[in-house]
Amino acid sequence: METASTPPLPGGTWTLGDSTVTRFGYGAMQLAGPWVMGPPADHDGALAVLREAVDLGITHIDTSDAYGPRVTNELIREALHPYPDSLFIATKVGATRDAQGGWPTARRPEDLRKQVHENLDSLGVEALDLVNMRMGDAQGPRPDSIAEAFETLVALQQEGLIRHLGVSNVTAEQVAEARGIAPVVCVQNMYNLAHRQDDDLVDHLAADGIAYVPFFPLGGFTPLQSEALSQVANRLEATPMSVALAWLLRRSPNILLIPGTSSTAHLRENIAGAGLSLSDEDVAELDGVGRA
Repeated sequence: METASTPPLPGGTWTLGDSTVTRFGYGAMQLAGPWVMGPPADHDGALAVLREAVDLGITHIDTSDAYGPRVTNELIREALHPYPDSLFIATKVGATRDAQGGWPTARRPEDLRKQVHENLDSLGVEALDLVNMRMGDAQGPRPDSIAEAFETLVALQQEGLIRHLGVSNVTAEQVAEARGIAPVVCVQNMYNLAHRQDDDLVDHLAADGIAYVPFFPLGGFTPLQSEALSQVANRLEATPMSVALAWLLRRSPNILLIPGTSSTAHLRENIAGAGLSLSDEDVAELDGVGRA
């Protein structure tokens, strides 16, 4: 756990549901094997990363029973159970895995109930802190109704199996639809310097006290955009990932980071990078990356 000698994590904290979490969190997906299938090459190394994350003061871990499948959840349980009171574990449902490593959707009520119980079992808890309802597909959000799927999670919440609800890979319309059914504490979508289609949504959620959790902080950059980011990073003597993470923390106070890694050294590098100080001029230049 964080001690007096542990430097504070960049970004401070955010209130997620009824818990205070560090804005710098940890995404466990990369702990599974290649293509998020099977066990890690270094089992003990994976456990060490998880324990290091908690030792460094991280209180928000993102996972899913579909990672592996079951692999990351079982690693989290082995490394950290019984969990510290301060630790908040978010998971997601709405997709399974096939033999080819694909992510077929699974959103029927019976599918979602099964996935929630699988997450409960593999994490070793009686109630899940947060379950994100994953919509869309691997290509991104799709304009489908979220109502039936989200109502299934609400019923499970009423049964005491889920504490808080979120949505993932969604459109702004689906966020509004879900919020019309039950409180939503976070939205998890692809968002970064180059992909800013959720700019208005980020601001709207911030005004309402709802967290926004971006994934793929360096995903989908064109060569021109990557070159622009690298130029800023070189000037600051930092890595592109450091600049991208620091920009996200600067972008809005409701943005929570969940960068993943299977290396304790890389974990520390990500933390240091996210704490990079960006000037107003840096931010203005970075804002141009999305227009490059």
